[in-house]
Amino acid sequence: MSHVFFKGGTLIDGNGGVMEDSGVLIRNDEIVQIGKASEANLPPDTRVQEIGGKVIMPGLIDAHVHLVGVRTPNPISASFTPPELLVGRALNDTKKLIEAGFTSVRDVGSHIALHVRNLIAEGEYEGPRIKASYKLLSQTGGHGDMHMLPPEFNSYGHICDGVAECRKAARTMFREGADFIKVCASGGVISEKDDPRSPQFTLEELEAIVYEAGAVGSYVAAHAHSTLGIKNALRAGVKTIEHGILMDDEAIELMLDRDVILVPTMTITSLLVAHGSRIGLPESTLRKAQLLKQVHTQNLQKAYRAGVKIATGTDLMGVTPVEHGQNAMELSLLVSEVGLSPMEAIIAATKTAAAALALQDSVGTVEPGKKADLLVVSNNPLQDINVLTDTANIEQVYVGGKRLK
Repeated sequence: MSHVFFKGGTLIDGNGGVMEDSGVLIRNDEIVQIGKASEANLPPDTRVQEIGGKVIMPGLIDAHVHLVGVRTPNPISASFTPPELLVGRALNDTKKLIEAGFTSVRDVGSHIALHVRNLIAEGEYEGPRIKASYKLLSQTGGHGDMHMLPPEFNSYGHICDGVAECRKAARTMFREGADFIKVCASGGVISEKDDPRSPQFTLEELEAIVYEAGAVGSYVAAHAHSTLGIKNALRAGVKTIEHGILMDDEAIELMLDRDVILVPTMTITSLLVAHGSRIGLPESTLRKAQLLKQVHTQNLQKAYRAGVKIATGTDLMGVTPVEHGQNAMELSLLVSEVGLSPMEAIIAATKTAAAALALQDSVGTVEPGKKADLLVVSNNPLQDINVLTDTANIEQVYVGGKRLK
């Protein structure tokens, strides 16, 4: 049995609490004691690590990534790249996540993320905890339908139409090992032919998918830009709304009434608007991103002021300019553009994001009984949230008590 005691740091606990001169005791992979360092009662085998002047906090969580292993913005490249190459690249991307202080992520659409998850869980590789949805569900011609390819070549989405097909599609994802279901309830930005303002799937189709997820103790995350698409997904019973760009007052009320978590993914929109033309993204994608960015920010501000739960998610994919490793940009944008305090942004990236992954009982906060997913940070992000965007400030990273940085 191995004990490690982190002594003297400023503890940010993920629940909104701060403790100076803290002591955090871990045993193997679990937190067993927190309190004032001077008052700790330590077992005789304890190794003491002095972290005075530094911050100790929960590992950060990104609730919306794509571990796809592609290195080109061409959306069909993954379908014609050997999966062995994709897995190898994605494993390198998980190293970037650890370097940035992200100890858990939720993959919301990738045919290889399940295998990356399993390799890490088996101990073959080190990396963050991963929850994965396998392929996202799309209607014909929807956000997940790569229309330029025959459906059987689509490695990104699974096409289904009508209640019966939607039921079978959800069951198929769980058969393949998915932790949850990702569904496209509206058009998208990166997809070429569909419109973000358009709802996708009927309410009955969405309800069938949500039922199948609930039947196996899981849940549904809904890509949803359009106003009606967001509300259809909420009425169907999804757990999280991804993006939520065109939400109106009624959608905000539905989120509050149903305790739904919003994952805004501001990072990808900001990066696409800033760099998209340089990397050759289609004009259709750039126009949609530019048009939606301002209204997204305004609606996020309304949702935040109303009290909607917000979790951090970036939509990063590993492709320039949306490479993994810059995931803490989402916290910075939540503070600078939406108005969250640094503490609220940290809670969005820890406690609330853990709930979005259905991991709230094991990670997301520093308290006894939780897994020892911890960061030691050189400066205090409560004074400047951008401390977390510089990976040099993330001095130590632990996943389950094991130091990975």
